[in-house]
Amino acid sequence: MSSKQSYLGNPNLKGTGVSVDWTPESVEEYKKCMESPLYFIKNYVQIVNVDRGLVPFDMWDFQEDMINNFHDERFVICKMPRQTGKSTTIISYLLHFVLFNPEVNVAILANKGAVARELLSRLQLAYEHLPKFLQQGVTVWNKGNIELENGSKILASATSGSAVRGSSFNIIFLDEFAHVPNTIAESFFTSVYPTISSGETTKVFIVSTPLGMNLFYKMWIDAEEKRNNYVPIEVHYTQVPGRDEKWRQETIKNTSEVQFNQEFLCEFLGSTHTLIDASKLRSMVFKKPVFSKNNIDVYEEPIKKATYCMIVDTAQGKGQDFSAFSVFDVSQIPYRQVAKYRDNNISPMLYPNIIYQVGMKYNTAFILLEINDMGAQVAENLHYDLEYENVMITSMKGRAGQQIGGGFSKNIQLGIRTSKQLKRIGCATLKEMIETDKLIVPDFETIAELTTFASRHNSFEAEEGAHDDLAMTLVIFAWLVQQRYFKDITNLDLRQKMYEEFEEQFEQDMLPFGIIDDGREEDTYTDNTGQTWEVSPSQRSYF
Repeated sequence: MSSKQSYLGNPNLKGTGVSVDWTPESVEEYKKCMESPLYFIKNYVQIVNVDRGLVPFDMWDFQEDMINNFHDERFVICKMPRQTGKSTTIISYLLHFVLFNPEVNVAILANKGAVARELLSRLQLAYEHLPKFLQQGVTVWNKGNIELENGSKILASATSGSAVRGSSFNIIFLDEFAHVPNTIAESFFTSVYPTISSGETTKVFIVSTPLGMNLFYKMWIDAEEKRNNYVPIEVHYTQVPGRDEKWRQETIKNTSEVQFNQEFLCEFLGSTHTLIDASKLRSMVFKKPVFSKNNIDVYEEPIKKATYCMIVDTAQGKGQDFSAFSVFDVSQIPYRQVAKYRDNNISPMLYPNIIYQVGMKYNTAFILLEINDMGAQVAENLHYDLEYENVMITSMKGRAGQQIGGGFSKNIQLGIRTSKQLKRIGCATLKEMIETDKLIVPDFETIAELTTFASRHNSFEAEEGAHDDLAMTLVIFAWLVQQRYFKDITNLDLRQKMYEEFEEQFEQDMLPFGIIDDGREEDTYTDNTGQTWEVSPSQRSYF
């Protein structure tokens, strides 16, 4: 091809306005490729193999299934192990899409802009090695986007709230979505939803290896439970040729079992050394709120005459840490989280009004505020300005530390200060409560925080980059249930309840089958006169 017929002198790219000398064979091939993405990919897409260089894309069975789902469905979410060719598979489909569909826009988004551009470069490489009769003329060709003569465009960018804002896209591809920070992921979907909903054929493809319990985890579970419109596709590592038991053992030997379980078994693991046991975290089931508005999620409406407690954490409202509270039904054991609030922009001046409204709704709930930072101001506004009557007070009781209730003590305060002692007691109690099902937590964001609430600096806190504001409402609540004041207002003693259950279980374990005569005891008994009698064989009973 002459330089005049190529794009910017690149002989592998067809320029605009270049005619093709069609033959009957090429016309037939073009039709087959247009009608079938699989035919096109199997016969014309080339990829770079680490060992063999540029080779035809020899697809595995599960990759073919992925292509068919991408073609037939609008919303697809894929949970896949590492190194399964997931990105190459979808890039091949996107190449087919822009070649045979005029005036379409495609977005390739990844956790980092460099990763998105690398994915686009794979598509560009495959494009350059297509025969000219399958190519469209190129009008724009750079590292961040391409535009074709048929009007179709592809954009590569980092996943963010502004990535696709203001534009309409026919396909949005989210690569390794589990690796996008939760705040960014949530902001992205908030901003991109109008883009998705603006058309009736818009497609969204989400492909990732799991990384803890984040938005990808939530969307995957919702897809499995049919709570959203995404078609879930799961691939097991053994579906890749050569990945047998020997390969598994070698991989674990060179990495770790935890890493293998997450990256190849695709388990939604959180941090290591979490407060709550990993097996329990995996079994915790989140629910869809019955009501959601203004950062408040309600899981159970207030019940008349029920007793509620609210634990409140306050931040500065500058877009960093979150102001958060959890509402608990404490009328019976197990206790239940029935509502939660979480917002990192709410002003401490406005926060008391929200607390007041929710507290009043839940039968004038007993409210315990954490006052280490801005919480003291919020507590005073709630108690003195809004005249909320059930704000809990604490007092110092020597070595016992902070206690709920003031009595005649001079050292009283509205709310509670989180101390090492309080956190130690709260964490220990919370662990026992959740792992023995004495506290039910249905909120996704709270559960997600528990998966990164791990041992650090001789205590428990959020891992770097994560938050623990909701987790701390649980810790403070767990400390509260050990207080005499709590037992007085609820008529519930968690410690006694747990002891009774332990005692019952102990008896069951010791006597699983009742009293059994094993034949080793003497068949005699002594009556009340002291006389000994022998039981005849005919009177013996064996049960």
